[in-house]
Amino acid sequence: MAQTQSGAEGMHSLPALLNRNAAQFGDAPAYREKEFGIWQCWTWAETATEIRAMALGFLELGVEKGDHIAVIGRNRPAHYWSMVAAQMVGAVPVPLYQDSVAEEMAYVLEHCGAKYVVCGDQEQVDKVIEIQQDLHQVKHILYTDKRGMRKYDHSQMNALSDIMAEGRAGHHRLDAELDRRIAEITYDDTCVMLYTSGTTGKPKGVVLSNRNVIESAKNSAEFDHLTRNEDILSYLPMAWVGDFIFSVGQAYWCGFCVNCPESADTMMTDLREIGPTYFFAPPRVFETQLTNVMIRMEDASPIKQRMFRYFMDHAKKVGGRILDGHSVGFMDRLKYAIGNVLVYGPLKDTLGYGRFRVGYTAGEAIGPEIFDFYRSLGINLKQLYGQTEATVFITVQPDGEVRADTVGVPAPDVELKIAENGEIFYRSPGVFVEYFKNPESTASTKDPEGWVATGDAGFIEESSGHLRIIDRAKDVGKMADGSMFAPKYVENKLKFYPDILEAVLFGNGRDRCVAFINIDLTAVGNWAERNNIAYASYQELAGHPRVLETIRSHVEEVNKSVAADEMLSGCQVHRFVVLHKELDPDDGEITRTRKVRRKFVEDKYADIIAALYDGSETVSTTTEVTYEDGRKGSISATLQIVDVPVVPVSHQKVAAE
Repeated sequence: MAQTQSGAEGMHSLPALLNRNAAQFGDAPAYREKEFGIWQCWTWAETATEIRAMALGFLELGVEKGDHIAVIGRNRPAHYWSMVAAQMVGAVPVPLYQDSVAEEMAYVLEHCGAKYVVCGDQEQVDKVIEIQQDLHQVKHILYTDKRGMRKYDHSQMNALSDIMAEGRAGHHRLDAELDRRIAEITYDDTCVMLYTSGTTGKPKGVVLSNRNVIESAKNSAEFDHLTRNEDILSYLPMAWVGDFIFSVGQAYWCGFCVNCPESADTMMTDLREIGPTYFFAPPRVFETQLTNVMIRMEDASPIKQRMFRYFMDHAKKVGGRILDGHSVGFMDRLKYAIGNVLVYGPLKDTLGYGRFRVGYTAGEAIGPEIFDFYRSLGINLKQLYGQTEATVFITVQPDGEVRADTVGVPAPDVELKIAENGEIFYRSPGVFVEYFKNPESTASTKDPEGWVATGDAGFIEESSGHLRIIDRAKDVGKMADGSMFAPKYVENKLKFYPDILEAVLFGNGRDRCVAFINIDLTAVGNWAERNNIAYASYQELAGHPRVLETIRSHVEEVNKSVAADEMLSGCQVHRFVVLHKELDPDDGEITRTRKVRRKFVEDKYADIIAALYDGSETVSTTTEVTYEDGRKGSISATLQIVDVPVVPVSHQKVAAE
C-alpha cells in the first residue's frame, strides 16, 4: 500500500484519485473488457483520457452541477467511466439494475429526476423511451452499443462514443470549465446515489459522499493488504453498493485492474481466464459452483470419484486449519500437499480461483458446509456484513479468525452496539448522508449522533468480539409456545442442499413451521437425466414423486440439525410444498439482489399457506406470472403437500426465558 498511501493527502474525490493513478502508474492496466472473445485493455493513462473526453462531452450536452445521470447496462468500462465523468462535471451518477422492468426503472428515474441516461444497448434504450412517454424529464439518452440504433430518432439521443468525440473536438472551449468544476469538488460532495433493493417497500435513494466511499475503500483495502497488483472480475450489478465499492472505490484507491466479462453467460469462463486475486460473490454464486462440481463428480469415473472423496474428506479435516496457520502434523500436511496436486489445485483452477488471495461473500448468510468446502481447498473466503447505508463495511473477518457462524469483528473505524431488543446499530465514516427526498426515513434510520439501525438482530460474542447475526429483526418472532422463530436460520440450512434453490419458512405466532421450497432446475434436471426421468417443464419436475421424496429427506435432516439448537429447535419444518414456479424478481417475489420479499410472498400465496396449516394433502392454485417480454399470464397447478417427521423437544425452558 505504500504507493497509494503516499498520494492519500488531498485525494478527496474519484477524479483526484484517477489523476494520481494516471500520473504515478499510468502504464499499468486499469480496465479490461472481453468483447468478441478478445480481451481489450486500457491503462490508467488511457482511462484518464477517455473519462476526460466523456466529461467534456457531458459539458457539450449541457449537463449542470447537481444533475442526475442514470447509468443502465452490464459491467463495461464505458459505464464505469461515465460515473466518474459525471462526478467531474458536478453531476450525480445513479446506476440502475439492468434487468429492471420498465415500471421499476420509471420509479427510480422519476424519483431522482434524471435528465440524462447512459444506456448499454437497444433494450435499455427502449425501456427509457417507453418510460419517457409518461415522465418527459429525460433530456438526452446516450447508448454504448450502436447495434440496432440506426433508425431511431436521434434528436435527443446519441452514441456515447460520438459524445466523447464532440468533447475532444471542443476541448479548447470546455477545458477551463471542466477544470473549474473538478477543482470545486469537496470531500462531502455526493459521489454516487444507489437505490436499495426495496425488500419491504419502494426502493430508497441512498446518498453516499466522497468521504463515505474513499474512507471505506481506504480502510478496507488496508485491512486486507490490497495493492495495485490485484485483479478483480466485475460482474455483479453496477447498481449494487458492493460492486461500486469493489469496482470503483477500492479500484481507484488502490489502482488495481477491473476486468469486465463479455456477458453473464460467459462469466464463469472469463473468471477462469482472469483468475482474480481478489473476488466477491454472493452465496448463490458459490452455491451454484459447488452444485456444478458435485454434478460433474456424479458423471466422473469411479476411480476419480473415490480419489475426490478421499482427499476432500482429508481437506475438511485439516484444510481450514492449514489456511489459518494453525499447527497440523507432518503426515497430515504431506497428505494435504498430495491432495493439492491431484485434486485441490486442479479444482481451484477449474473454478477460476487458482490465484485467489482474498475473497468475500455477503448479502445473505452462506451455508456453513459450503463455506467450509471452499476454505478446505485453501481458498481464503471470508464473510462480511454490510449495507448500502454503510458503504458496505460493518464487520469483516480478519485472517486467522474466519468462522462460518459469525460475520467477524467491526471493520476499521466502525463502532457497534446492540439494542435491548437485539437490533444491531453501527456508526462509521461510511454512514450515508441521507435518503434522497425522504427525511422521515433518514431520521428513523440514522439518529443525530450518527448511529444507524440495521434492522438485523444479533449479538457480539464476549470471548471473541465477533458479531453473530440471528435474522432480520422484523422477521424474528415467537412461536405460539414462546420459543424463538428465526426463519433465515432454517432457510440457509435447507439451501445448503444442491437441489434446493430457495426456501421460505412460515410459523411466526403459530404452533408449528411450514415451508415453501424452490428446486434448483440445473441440479435436479441433471439428476433426472441420469435417472432417465423425462420431464417437460419446471412445474412437472418439481412435482415428481421422487423429487418430493428427496426434498423430504433433506428437510428431515435439517430438522435433526435444528432440534440440536435449544434456542431455535421450535423452527423445525412440519410440512412443506415445492412451489410450481421459481420466485422471480419480475413477479415482485424477490429483489434484484435475490432477497425474498417475505410479506409479499406470504400474501400472494396465502391459499397455499392456509392449506399447509389446515391438514390438506393437496392444494390447487393459480398464479400470475410475468414473461420475459413483459406480458402477464397465469399458471395453474395442483401441489402435493408433504409431511415431515420432527424431533420432539421441550420449549419450557426457552419459553420461560
